[in-house]
Amino acid sequence: MDNSLTIRPDRDLDFVALGALVHRLDPGIVPFRKATECQIHVSGGEFNCAANLADCFGMRTAIVSAMVDYPIGDLIAERVKAMGVTGIYKRFTHDGVRGPNMAAVYSDRGHGIRPPLVFYNRANEAAACLQPGDFDWKRIFARGVGWFHSGGIFASLSPTTPALIVEGMRAARGAGAVVSFDLNYRPKLWTVAGSDSRGVDTISQIVEHVDVLVGNEEDLQRGLGIPGPETRVASPLDPANFIAMIERVLARFPRIRAVATTLREVQSATHHRWSAVAWIDGQTHVAPTIDLDVLDRVGGGDGFASGFFYGLLSGESPEEALKLGWAHGALLTTFPGDTTMATLEQVRAVAGGASARIQR
Repeated sequence: MDNSLTIRPDRDLDFVALGALVHRLDPGIVPFRKATECQIHVSGGEFNCAANLADCFGMRTAIVSAMVDYPIGDLIAERVKAMGVTGIYKRFTHDGVRGPNMAAVYSDRGHGIRPPLVFYNRANEAAACLQPGDFDWKRIFARGVGWFHSGGIFASLSPTTPALIVEGMRAARGAGAVVSFDLNYRPKLWTVAGSDSRGVDTISQIVEHVDVLVGNEEDLQRGLGIPGPETRVASPLDPANFIAMIERVLARFPRIRAVATTLREVQSATHHRWSAVAWIDGQTHVAPTIDLDVLDRVGGGDGFASGFFYGLLSGESPEEALKLGWAHGALLTTFPGDTTMATLEQVRAVAGGASARIQR
């Protein structure tokens, strides 16, 4: 099989994502049970990539999702627009009491030896109601699209969302787009959805349609049921176990052209060591390792994925695409919220080894 990625040059949209939009309530370093005020961040693994690609990297992106006509939906839609992302929505009417709702994510950032905490309220979530037939993919892709993306969080929401993902992937492939999927395995969500075994069965059926896969060693094991190597590495920054699993991934999913992940050693909530690794077109590439002073770790993985996707969409070398993802993911941990505040100039500077000395 030809393992090279081909990016469609004639396209109206560079990147289309399918997933749930959520609002995240963030009291900062205060534990949630003691919080008196919160910031509101608009998020969603798939949306984060679309927002990062639009705002930092200047790409034309869209999010396909559910939207509820009530004030929280209005807030979310405004933030989507502000990030430069086109919203393509199936709209739901809120009954004023029970929903359907735009999901809420609650998180505090932790500090030092106290880890971050994330929990959810996805009761009666509109995105979980989405199903095949809800979107006119032919119309969405009519003027060309370069890349289509979804992820494991959206797949876990209901029995109908995985089928919608596959429907979108098939349509995207028919339109000549690269198809990517972020495993984003969340045990809490799959436990509620049924079990780990349901997660493996569901995700495996989706990944059969995928060109570019994002996920760490644990994602590959728990999300795809692929056994890891018997020998464990001494450090989470050592890519050996991840690299050793690639052949097993390709044996089951020969369509895949690239697999990538971040490597992170958490020394405290506010201090990480950071790297990344990617297998692309039969070659393995490893990013440098740096120390990060972390403000808000949520969204760092999506920051990596979006920078990596940008590099591939833009025709950068595989090594440079990995470095752009690594650099953007690192920068994203220095901002509050889930989406980028970086500039492309900053990303390229970090990818090139620039220091944090003051710029005058």
